[in-house]
Amino acid sequence: MNNHILIVDDNLQISGPLREFLELSGFQSSMASSAEEALTLIKNNNFEVVITDIMMPEMDGLELTDKIKKEYDTDVIVMTGHTENYSYEEAINKGASDFIFKPIRFEELLLRLKRVLKERKLSKDRDKMMKKMEQLAITDGLTKLYNSRHFYQQIEHEIQRSKRYNHPLSLVLIDIDHFKIYNDTYGHIKGDKVLFKLAEIIKSHLRTMDSAYRYGGDEYTIILPATSGKEAATAAERINNAIKSEKFYPNPDLKPLTITISAGVTQYFNNEELTTFIHRTDQAMYLSKKQGRDKVTTLTVDNPSTS
Repeated sequence: MNNHILIVDDNLQISGPLREFLELSGFQSSMASSAEEALTLIKNNNFEVVITDIMMPEMDGLELTDKIKKEYDTDVIVMTGHTENYSYEEAINKGASDFIFKPIRFEELLLRLKRVLKERKLSKDRDKMMKKMEQLAITDGLTKLYNSRHFYQQIEHEIQRSKRYNHPLSLVLIDIDHFKIYNDTYGHIKGDKVLFKLAEIIKSHLRTMDSAYRYGGDEYTIILPATSGKEAATAAERINNAIKSEKFYPNPDLKPLTITISAGVTQYFNNEELTTFIHRTDQAMYLSKKQGRDKVTTLTVDNPSTS
């Protein structure tokens, strides 16, 4: 099974046989004689479940359970004697996954342990599925970049951060030159390969803090936090040069083709509207188109700069 279980009990006559039973049942197990020793072991090991007695010196099992649930991804089964003044509700309220009375029937404990482990696995599988669904909801299926819906969420977030910390924020909009002609000539399958490859190139030139998005059919956006317009233009130039150096083979009987882009770059100005910021980036990109394509244009409020 390879599940690692920690037994916490100051009575070796209980913890010893219990550990032996768990090992025979296919589990890996460790023992601690106090809550303090247990916390040290948990800090340095990956335990799926802790089985703890309630009555222990210094720190009792309920306090231990509370600390474990607040700090670690570990389930807890609490053991108590029939005469002890603790209730099932108290244990569950502290985060315990189950509660069992002494004297322990090992077969009953095994059933409870297997149930806790099964529920633990189901919970983790559900969490993974939810994360995957959340990721799919913000990811473009073709390019594997973030999609335009997530772009609008993220750009608003970055604007707020820019205002809060007084850091620059820049935006790049990229459009593939003559992509419709490429698609019409060689077909959408070949065109999709171009879209995917360009996304890979863009991602390879980003810092950890940057993020790239498929904005439209053949358009990409890049959000560059803590980056001036001049720095963003330099990044866009690097991407443009990398794309131009890539060779595409839509037809094996013809010479390889190169792809170029037109890019617009802008820096956010304090308190301007989001739509104004994005529109200015769009204008900068169209200036690159208008001036012959294969260019990066930086557009401030009234001062375009093309390279």
